[in-house]
This record gives sequence, structure tokens and C-alpha cells, in this order.
Amino acid sequence: MQPDAAAEVFAAQRPRLLRLAYRMLGSMAEAEDVVQEAWIRWQRADREAVRDPAAFLARTVSRLCLDAMDSARARREIYVGHWLPEPIIDPAPEPEDLTLTLMLALERLSPLERAAFLLHDIFEVPLPEVAAAIGRDPAAARQLASRARQHVRAARPRFPVAKAEGERIALAFFEAATSGDLETLRGLLAEGVTAQSDGGGKVLAFLNPIHGLDRVLRLFAGLHRKLKYRPAELIRLAWIDGLPGYISRERDGVLQTTALDIADGRITAIYITRNPEKLTRVAEAVGQG
Repeated sequence: MQPDAAAEVFAAQRPRLLRLAYRMLGSMAEAEDVVQEAWIRWQRADREAVRDPAAFLARTVSRLCLDAMDSARARREIYVGHWLPEPIIDPAPEPEDLTLTLMLALERLSPLERAAFLLHDIFEVPLPEVAAAIGRDPAAARQLASRARQHVRAARPRFPVAKAEGERIALAFFEAATSGDLETLRGLLAEGVTAQSDGGGKVLAFLNPIHGLDRVLRLFAGLHRKLKYRPAELIRLAWIDGLPGYISRERDGVLQTTALDIADGRITAIYITRNPEKLTRVAEAVGQG
């Protein structure tokens, strides 16, 4: 395969490889590093002997991600507060339809389970190729994917939220949370709602997830009392890793994304990312750098 043809093959596969690496690692910066390393290995490979470039590249990225996940998990063990994936705003429609909620469910899996599930169930890679990618025989790969599937089944939405409905709820939530309108908030939130915030020790954030309607209402009531004379700025509504939400400049001056998991018209989970290291791309996209 000539160099120009090899570059064209890689360029065609790059978006898919980047999605795979991001979903494995939860960090776009790390995903880009992995895909760059895959490009170097593709250049060095005996490409004439590669019968299926797409399978070769997916296998290469998967193995690189498995290596990277060991150090990533070690870093998360000393991470300050609750960890959330780097937010990707307004993602292009993708066949995988993998939301932030499902990505967090994947975090509870072993690296091999996560790889097997993503490759087989999400990216529809044939089982023999999955087995080759993770260094297991097909029977073991099938078992890993099946076990992972059982763990993440509850995280899959039964009914996707329509765009207009998601944006309506996101705007109503921002306005109610900012104004301290607890009655409107109560009507928007599910009884078992959970709020999670990721500041990474860089900016103020609550360290542990907050569970339950009353506790989440008290959280927003307290924030409003402390900061009511410094209004938040809605920069724009956005879809964040497949969930409706918004980008805002908060009352303490911090840029943040807020993603909302919605079921049956109520917010079941609130994901707030404030760590500035995870918001570099968001800041650039909305001119807030």
C-alpha cells in the first residue's frame, strides 16, 4: 500500500478510532494521544500483509487503550472529588449512541470487560476480532462482553429524549436553579435524582455525589443563598455526551457544563463539570478561553 493510500485509509478510520479511544479513556486528550500512536504504528506496519485495515487499527487502538487505562485508573485513585469524563459538546450523530450515563456505567467494569463491550456491542466488531484485540480466545471475549452487558443494561435509556424536550427542560432547570425557585426545581427533578460535580481539586465543587430529591433541593437552595447577588450567565444550551444540558459562566466566575439525564419528563441525574483542565475544548468552542 502506497503512503498516500495508507494515509487515506487512516484518515477514513480516524473519527471511529477517536470515538473508541475516548469511550475507553474518558479523556479526549488521551484519546488523541492514543490515535496518534496508532498512526505511527500504522506507518511502520507491513501494510501489504494487513487484510483488514479497519480491524487492524481498531485492534491497535484497543490495545493501546488497555495499556493506558492502568495509569489512568491509578491517577483516578488520587483524584480530588468525583471524576466525570471530559465533556464533549454537541457531538455529531453517531451510530453508537453512547451517553455520558452509559460511559459512567462503563467505569465500573474491568478494562477487559469495557473493551469487549465497546468493541462488540457498540462498535459491532466481530467476536473473533474482539478476541484478538484484547488477547483472549473468542469464548472468553463473549463472556466478558456478556458480563459487561448485564452491568450496563440499566444505564441505557428506554426512550431517548427529543431535542426540543431536552432543551426545554435544560433551560427551565437553569432558570430555576439560578433564581432559587425551589418549587419549579421540585417539579423538574425525580424523587431519586443524583447530582455529581467534578472540580478536580482545581475549583470549588462538592466532593461526593448527592442522592435524593430533598438533599439536591437543599444543595441548590444553599448555593442560591450564598451567591444570589452574583447571577450566573447562560452561555448556551448544548448536548453534552448525548445528554441535554448547557454551558454557563457560574456565579463564582467558573465555566461549567451541566448535563441532565432525563426519564419520563423528570431529571434523574445532574452531571456538573467544573474542572478547567477538562473544559479547554469547551472554552475554545464558545469563545470563553
